[in-house]
Amino acid sequence: MKKEIRITPARWIITGVFLAAIIIGALLLMLPCATVAEGGLAPLTAFFTATSATCVTGLSLIDIGCELTLFGQIVVLLLIQLGGLGIMTIGTFLLVMVGQRLSLQNESVLMSTYGTSAADRLSSLLRLTVGFTLFIEAIGTILLWRCYLTPPPEVAAQMGPHAGNPLYYALFHSVSAFCNAGFSLHSNSLIDFQHNPLYLTTIALLIIAGGLGFLVLYNIATIRFWDKNLKTRRRLTLHSRVVLITTAVLLIVGTALILTQEWNNTLSAIPRLTDKLSCAFFHSVTPRTAGFNCLPMTEILGSTRFTTLILMFIGGSPGSTAGGIKTSTLFVMLMTISAICKGRNRTVIFQRAIPERVVREALAIFLLSIIGILLAYGLLLYSEHPRTPGEASNLYFETISAFATVGLSINCTTTLSNTGQFIIMVCMFVGRLGPMTLALLIGSRNVVERIRYPEETIVVG
Repeated sequence: MKKEIRITPARWIITGVFLAAIIIGALLLMLPCATVAEGGLAPLTAFFTATSATCVTGLSLIDIGCELTLFGQIVVLLLIQLGGLGIMTIGTFLLVMVGQRLSLQNESVLMSTYGTSAADRLSSLLRLTVGFTLFIEAIGTILLWRCYLTPPPEVAAQMGPHAGNPLYYALFHSVSAFCNAGFSLHSNSLIDFQHNPLYLTTIALLIIAGGLGFLVLYNIATIRFWDKNLKTRRRLTLHSRVVLITTAVLLIVGTALILTQEWNNTLSAIPRLTDKLSCAFFHSVTPRTAGFNCLPMTEILGSTRFTTLILMFIGGSPGSTAGGIKTSTLFVMLMTISAICKGRNRTVIFQRAIPERVVREALAIFLLSIIGILLAYGLLLYSEHPRTPGEASNLYFETISAFATVGLSINCTTTLSNTGQFIIMVCMFVGRLGPMTLALLIGSRNVVERIRYPEETIVVG
């Protein structure tokens, strides 16, 4: 067995560029011109905000709509956009544009991130990544701008000095929604838009588009259903079918559960059925993984919290702006369990055998995520010393929200100690990179196995 230790360029991309974006963003937020109050943000608060924005999470120690100036809000917006596209994506996009070839290690990392195995498609995929992002965000901005032209009275009062420029509010929330960041300029998130189905649906569709993954959008955009001879040319890939089906099931089931669970609770004060449906649908979308809320999180039932926790843990899809273990990971895990129960040796999805490597990666992602969440939660219990089961439950909710880069909170973020804030920052950073991608990036040993050992069975279960 031969071992070679070297520092890969991919490690420099993550440890250098990604962390540099957080540091620069934090330094800018510490400037006096970034806050309404004099002196700028405190260092830890600035780093927490910059980390949350770059990792497109949405957890915040401050009310960015009230406490940050226009300059500070634009810094947060740029960090969101940078984190949504991904530092690796932007850096590789620039390399591709100037004609430089990627190393095999960088291609492996990018293919793992985007969920594709065709290295020759990366160039066009990366170009479309930036193109799709700007195009969809522009469409979302236009739709939201029309809503901000006649905002609810509560929203108009909160808009303050920017009330004369609804386009700014539309742009900020469009970028935040598509990048699944969850940052809002409104103090109570989107609760004041409970009676505006158009606004909530637009935000929800932006979140879904950002959470599908650029590979799926790329596949859909390049489909040619019929040629001149009426013959099928291209089709949805297996990955796209799995992502779309899993997403649709989660949205339908999530909407039904939240609608029934909250019908006599937070939804009872909403008279119109269309508004109830739009709010329930919105809250089945936002845990995967945007962090907006149009229902007060402190008032939802315990069963709704449990539903939200599951949706947060699953998250979006590979190569997207969302976090979580990803929809395709869940699908592969479920189909593997089904194959084991049926006595099959291979995992089969839609008459296609899934490589053993993919199954092992899905298992590794699931287990690493569970271990990471439990470890962070345990550390928070030691640092925060919760006195009641409710406080401990809120910390668990906060941990999954940070690790899955969601941003939903039950009034827990602002009460964290300095140590607790640091733990949440690490959760957001690791959750944004993804357990498998992080493991691939920090791996500094190339191992070539030349020896095959004899097999022996052990008893499990």
